[in-house]
Amino acid sequence: MGGLPDIIRPQLATLVDRPPVGPNWSYEIKFDGYRMLCRIDNGAVTLFTRNGHDWTDRMPALAAALAGLPVSQAWIDGEVVVLNKADIPDFSALQNAFARRRTAGLTFFAFDLMFLDGRDLRKVRLGDRQAILLQLLASVDDAHIRLSNTFTDGVESLLDSACRMGLEGLIGKRVDRPYMEGRSPDWIKVKCLQRQEFVIGGISRNAGAAAGTRSLLLGVYERDGGFRYAGSVKATLRPAQMRELHGRLEPMSEPPFFNPPKPEGGRSLFWMRPQVVVEVSFLEWTSAGEIRHGVLKALREDKVAGEVHEERPIAPPATSNHRGPSSSVRGGPTITNASRVVDPSTGLTKADVVRYFDAVADCLLPHIKDRPLMIVRAPDGIEAEMFFQKHAEGQRLKSVTQLPPSMHPNHAPLLVANTREALLELAQLNTIEIHAWNATAPDLDHPDRFILDLDPDPQLDWSVMVEAAMLTRVVLDELGLQSSCKTSGGKGVHIIVPLAPVHTWQEVKGFSHAIARHLAKVIPQRFSAVSGPRNRIGKIFVDYLRNGKGATTAIAFSPRARPGLPVSMPVSWDELPALGGAADWDVMTGAAHAKLPTVGGIEFLTGQRITEEMRSAVRATS
Repeated sequence: MGGLPDIIRPQLATLVDRPPVGPNWSYEIKFDGYRMLCRIDNGAVTLFTRNGHDWTDRMPALAAALAGLPVSQAWIDGEVVVLNKADIPDFSALQNAFARRRTAGLTFFAFDLMFLDGRDLRKVRLGDRQAILLQLLASVDDAHIRLSNTFTDGVESLLDSACRMGLEGLIGKRVDRPYMEGRSPDWIKVKCLQRQEFVIGGISRNAGAAAGTRSLLLGVYERDGGFRYAGSVKATLRPAQMRELHGRLEPMSEPPFFNPPKPEGGRSLFWMRPQVVVEVSFLEWTSAGEIRHGVLKALREDKVAGEVHEERPIAPPATSNHRGPSSSVRGGPTITNASRVVDPSTGLTKADVVRYFDAVADCLLPHIKDRPLMIVRAPDGIEAEMFFQKHAEGQRLKSVTQLPPSMHPNHAPLLVANTREALLELAQLNTIEIHAWNATAPDLDHPDRFILDLDPDPQLDWSVMVEAAMLTRVVLDELGLQSSCKTSGGKGVHIIVPLAPVHTWQEVKGFSHAIARHLAKVIPQRFSAVSGPRNRIGKIFVDYLRNGKGATTAIAFSPRARPGLPVSMPVSWDELPALGGAADWDVMTGAAHAKLPTVGGIEFLTGQRITEEMRSAVRATS
C-alpha cells in the first residue's frame, strides 16, 4: 500500500535483431503512435508523454473517457493511436489529428498497470500486472479504450503477418519481471524495417536556390555527447508539416556535426541547430555510419533531441529453445567449436559467449587495462571440470600479452588483455569468467582501489542485500570515500572504492578489514566480518580478502560460470533498489544494458587517499 506517485518514468524497449521465444516471453503489436501514461486520482486524469509532458488538454475526450474507469487511483501505461478503416494505426493521421485539434477519435491501447487503488504494482511480475489490467478493462464499454492483446505462440508468423500488414513490428516482454523505469532488456522491440528517430542538423537546397528544401541532414548523438552526421533523407512531408518544420528550424553559421558532409551533386548545405526530431525508416546502416534508402515518416515532437542515439539491433535474450548465432564475430576470427553447449540449463553455446565479449568489449576493456588477470576456463561447459589460469602455462598466445617477470618477482609472467583481439582470444580459449588485480602495471606494489564483496546468506531476500549495500555506502560516505557498485552476477554486490596508487597492499587490506569489522560491530544483525557459511547465517559477509596482493575479483561485465551465465553488471546507486537480484543480466541481455549511457560509476576516479582520520574512525568501533 502507498500513496499515488506524482510521476512514473516509462519502461523502454531495447532493439534486437530477432524475437526471442520461450515461456517467459509474450508479444504485442508495436503501435505506431504516441506513448502515453495515464494518471488517475479520484476522477482527475492526467496524460503524460514519455518525456513527462502534460498533454491532457490536447486530448479532452480521451481524458474524459479514462476518467470513467472503475478506479479511484491508477497509473496506466499505453499508446495513443488513430486507427484507419482497416483498424491499423496510422501515424500520419495521428499527427493530423493533433495539428487540427480534432482528437476525439483517438484510441488508447493500455498494456501495463503500475499502480491501482493504493497498491504499487511496479515490483509485481508483468504477467500478474496484465491479469489485473485485463480484469480492470473487462467491464469497459468504450471503443476508445482498449487492451493491447498479447501473444505467446507463433512469434515468427506473428512478425511476418505484422510486416505484411504494414505494421512497425513487435514488442516482446518478459512476463516474470517487474516494471523497470527507463530502458531495459526485459522489454525488446523487433522491427520490420529499420526505423528510428534522427535529429535535423541541416538542410540542402539545389545549388543557387534561395528557398526550399531538397533534403534533411540527419544526425545522432554519440555516448560522449558528440553529434554525428548519419545521412540524409528527402524532405517529403506534406505542405502543412513542411511549414511547421521550417518554423522550428534555427539556422547556425557552423555545422553542428563533428563530421559534417561536404556539398556535392549540385546542392548547397545550410546548418541548423540540432533540436528538431524526425522519424525515418531505412534499409540499413552503412559501414560509414550512415543510413541507406531512408524514407521520412514524421516529425516527432514527443521525443527529446539529446536522447536520440543510433539504434543497432543486438542478439535477443536467451531462451529455452535457443538457436545459436553464426560462428563468427564482428571483424574477428571464426569461432572454433561454436556450437558447443556451455550451459546445458539454457542451451547457450560458446558462440554466444564469444559474441557477448565482442559486443561489450568497448565497455569491458577499461576495467582490465594493464591489470594482471585470472581467468576461469570451461572447455567442456560449466557442468564439467573448470580451471583457473593466471599464466600462459606453455600456450602460444597471439594477442594476450605477458608482463615482464620483474614486475612480480619469483612468479611466472602475469597475463594482460588490453585489446579487443586479446579479449576474443580469451573467449576462444573457452574463458567464461575474467578476474583482475586491484593494481595496474607497471606499479603492482600499490593498489588503485579496494573492493568490498558483500556475500549474503543465500536464503536472504534481495531487499536485505540492497539495504546492506546502502548501509555500506553510508559508512564510506561518512569516511569521505566515494564508491560505485556492481552486481556480482550471483547473489551479492561488489562495492568499488577507487584510490590513488600510493598505499601499500598491507595498508589497503588492513583498512578494508577494519571497515568490515566496523560494520559487523555496529550492525551485527546484518553483517559478519568472519568468512565461512556458518558465520553468515542470516547475515552478509563483508569479504575484504580480495584486497591482498595477487587476489582478484570478477571484473565488471564478466559472465559468471553459473546456470544462465549471468553477468556482473555496473549499476548506479539509484538503480540498485529497483533490480530483481544480483543476476538480472546474462550473456544475451547484458550487452544491451552495458551500452546504456547511464551504466558505469566512478571506478576510474583517482586521487582518493586513506587518511589517518579514516583509519581512526573505523578503528574506534572495530
